[in-house]
Amino acid sequence: MSISKFAPALLALALAVAACGSTKDSTEKSDSGSASSSTKSTPKNASGKLTIAFLPKQLNNPYFTTSDNGGKKAVEELGDTFKRVGPSDATASSQVSYINTLTTQKVSAIAISANDPNAVVPALKKAMNAGIKVVTYDADTAPDGRNLFINQANAEDIGRSQVQFLAKQLGHKGQIAILSATPNSPNQNTWIKFMKDELKKPAYSNMKLVKVAYGNDDDQKSFQETQGLLQAYPGLKGIISPTTIGIAAAARYLDSSKYKGKVQLTGLGTPNQMRKFVKDGTVTGFELWDPAKLGSLAGYAAAALASGKITGKQGDSFAAGDLGTKQVGAGGEVLLGPPTVFNKANIDQFNF
Repeated sequence: MSISKFAPALLALALAVAACGSTKDSTEKSDSGSASSSTKSTPKNASGKLTIAFLPKQLNNPYFTTSDNGGKKAVEELGDTFKRVGPSDATASSQVSYINTLTTQKVSAIAISANDPNAVVPALKKAMNAGIKVVTYDADTAPDGRNLFINQANAEDIGRSQVQFLAKQLGHKGQIAILSATPNSPNQNTWIKFMKDELKKPAYSNMKLVKVAYGNDDDQKSFQETQGLLQAYPGLKGIISPTTIGIAAAARYLDSSKYKGKVQLTGLGTPNQMRKFVKDGTVTGFELWDPAKLGSLAGYAAAALASGKITGKQGDSFAAGDLGTKQVGAGGEVLLGPPTVFNKANIDQFNF
């Protein structure tokens, strides 16, 4: 959110159980609908409305709580039905059983932030063959697993900007580490790829990436991984954590340690999570887009697909409420916009 977690400056980065739904968080009104195939119309519920289901990486991730509430607002403003299900852990295959259940329930569309770009694809293909539209948001799948990808910001810009921001704080010198979410997280890995590429430039010749650690978008593990990095690398000067859970956990560790003010931390986080740490000097600044707007855009896009207003082809456009008219770009990508950098001067202007 995955912040999984911008911060990444501008979320955080999503969560629930087995498909039996014992921890399912849902506001659905009805899920019944006639059987369909990829050549038939999109399923609707008993009241004739679309049912848009959100499937985040994790239900207990504040980032995805915020993003999915944005999706709920958009879907309900359109007069359709919203529901939300998901795992409590962000493992690669944890979302598959939920996709299968949603397919059986004949929802109209699934909006998913993928824990793994490939593990969920077979199940999503079955959903699409049943006439269900699939939108990914925050973290994409392989292209054949969805109709549209709602991208929070340009992946290259996110990755490079975090290195650039940290480098300024360090005077372009010192050892750095990355605290990521899960090893298979598609958005995290894409951002890290561009971070590593940015570090190859001559401007960063005196900076060295010593390790990429994984907190699995778990607060306690991310806290422990931060502690482990600082113990293993006494000369560490900076940490980038492009996940909302990770950056908050790392900030909490630094805040109560001898490293406060000596080791710089940036990445992707939410203002409400990071406010204390920015104000007390533990963190200078971080990035993020507004996750509520990301979820809202996913909701509008899913409804536009399910209602037949767009097909998902490049050049299609659709109305997205206060976000204006959005256009589908190459590869079925719809871009929310650039992230925001949050610091002591502006953080109180935001509440998410």
